[in-house]
Amino acid sequence: MTMKDLLEKRAKAWEAAKAFLDSHRDEKGLLSAEDGETYDRMEKEIMDYTKEIERLNRQEAIENEMNRPTGTPLTTRPGTKETEGETQDFRATDAYRKAALAAMRSGFRRVSDVLQEGVDADGGYLVPEEWDSRLVDVLTEENVMRTLGTKITTSGEHKINIAATKPAAAWIEEGGALQFTDATFGQIILDAHKLHVAIKITEELLYDNAFKLESYITTQFGKALANAEEDAFLNGDGKGKPLGLLDATGGAQVGVTSAGASVTADDVIDLVYSLKRPYRKNAAFLSNDKCVAALRTLKDANGQYLWQPSMQAGEPDRVLGYQLYTSEYFPEPAAGKPCVAFGDFSYYNIGDRGTRSFQQLRELFAGNGMIGYVAKERVDGKLILPEAVKTLVVKSK
Repeated sequence: MTMKDLLEKRAKAWEAAKAFLDSHRDEKGLLSAEDGETYDRMEKEIMDYTKEIERLNRQEAIENEMNRPTGTPLTTRPGTKETEGETQDFRATDAYRKAALAAMRSGFRRVSDVLQEGVDADGGYLVPEEWDSRLVDVLTEENVMRTLGTKITTSGEHKINIAATKPAAAWIEEGGALQFTDATFGQIILDAHKLHVAIKITEELLYDNAFKLESYITTQFGKALANAEEDAFLNGDGKGKPLGLLDATGGAQVGVTSAGASVTADDVIDLVYSLKRPYRKNAAFLSNDKCVAALRTLKDANGQYLWQPSMQAGEPDRVLGYQLYTSEYFPEPAAGKPCVAFGDFSYYNIGDRGTRSFQQLRELFAGNGMIGYVAKERVDGKLILPEAVKTLVVKSK
């Protein structure tokens, strides 16, 4: 079944679900137990279509990535200096990529001269550029915050200047004295926190040329790093990890607190307008799947659903005309906790320190015929303008 077919079937299923909901509510606006079960099945069918659409989108992205050409070939001998005015990234060469793979398959017993240029300061070898690019692609696809935030590559402590107060204009009489105001500035500092992931593989797989070892390791490392990053980018406390978007100090500001234990359509509308107008131009919603399930049934004063399913492949669903993203690491709805965030998430800055590196751990697992590999990265993240993102918090009991 094609993507177009799935989108059309989901749209028809959604229209049928809306019509069923509107026609089966009693005078109190409620569904009977039987009708409720029927609607739940209809809603599950819509969610199944959505998951399949997302699955096809990921499959297409992976297929496109696998069809990308390899890095540019090596044009000079390893170790030779570049001529003036020329630039060359040794990690982008085909020779470096092949040498890295050969070293991994041989347990780093066959280490060629070209790899010596890519020795990491903490040990291990820098990831070839082609692999590093694919790893970043995996991080971006698996990690919604890398999709929404602003990514910066840093070589050291990165300082971001923030205007704390701004000059104000004032009317004066002809010939009157000028009035001066102070413009003050603050700084946000992106540092680097170390994140690592380790896996074990059998020696048989390592030496099996038919097995695409680099693709397997890239995918597994990318997913593991992405999951840990996304959790920290949302919930991190800044201690040994990034400061999360939802942290009570330094994170998003509370825009609306619901009047009851459940979120209403008015709460969502109030959340949108609690955000300053300039930030609304590029704003989006971010939430947990359970809260999104509740949002899908909300209607405005005119009886129109706030949730609008996507009719185009690759496009997210929308609420009140704004794109809607979900993360499994966004907290589930609970009293006193945010259940929806709305704002311009590009103000969440992600600082990548340098590149990623691989290390081999052969001795640690020598007794059971396995070999370990470790990938490391250094990253930080902060919301540089808390007013750029607002949250909807469920009322405390």
